[in-house]
Amino acid sequence: MGERLKGRVAIVTGAASGFGRAIAETFACEGARVVVADLNGDGAEEVARTIGDDARAVCADVTVGEDVAAMVEAATGAFGGLDIMVNNAGYTHVNQPLLEVSEADFDRTYAVNVKAIYLATLRVVPIFRERGGGVILNTASTAGLRPRPGLTWYNGSKGAAITLTKSMAIELAPDNIRVNALCPVMGETGMLERFMGAPDIPEVRAKFIATIPMGRMSQPADIANAALFLASDEAAFITGVALEVDGGRCV
Repeated sequence: MGERLKGRVAIVTGAASGFGRAIAETFACEGARVVVADLNGDGAEEVARTIGDDARAVCADVTVGEDVAAMVEAATGAFGGLDIMVNNAGYTHVNQPLLEVSEADFDRTYAVNVKAIYLATLRVVPIFRERGGGVILNTASTAGLRPRPGLTWYNGSKGAAITLTKSMAIELAPDNIRVNALCPVMGETGMLERFMGAPDIPEVRAKFIATIPMGRMSQPADIANAALFLASDEAAFITGVALEVDGGRCV
């Protein structure tokens, strides 16, 4: 057990699996108390049980204001405050020609990847101001920096997340609220097949891995370790950064 986040309270969305689960578990290992939030309530409960007494599970749709309010209240109610907000929940349409993406998929992509940041910010910034500071981390993507064809509308949503991160960082800096983004390259998560637009078989993976100089996809631990650094006091003078965790993909 480390102490890099000792005494801190964090919310991690999309924390039932993938990057979010790794972030929640890593934060807890470094002393944080964590609200494990996910649309998959059973999955969130399982992760919270794995972490133990320093975790609470919340079933929440990050695109619904009432759910976001309940998520924040779970943190303040159980742990007495909030210091770190990780907007990690994500959604993508299937990799396909841009004219073939349904309006429903477009709307869901922007609701989860963009509106959720807005809704969380409305709830957490007043708390952070009262506490004298805080940290917001947004999981963006290399897609917002070096877009691939077939994911056009998703790419745009992650571009929005990156621009929001930078603008929020400037506006909230006087309040000692740091805002940064993580930009993972494609990773082994539940959305992998949607990103690839094809079955997850070695031949398809090889095509995408060939675009990553370090020769592999991102792993949840890669993203969790980057999130830990940005959330910790070691990054006290870092704000407005879109950190590429991508094995060189964006170079």
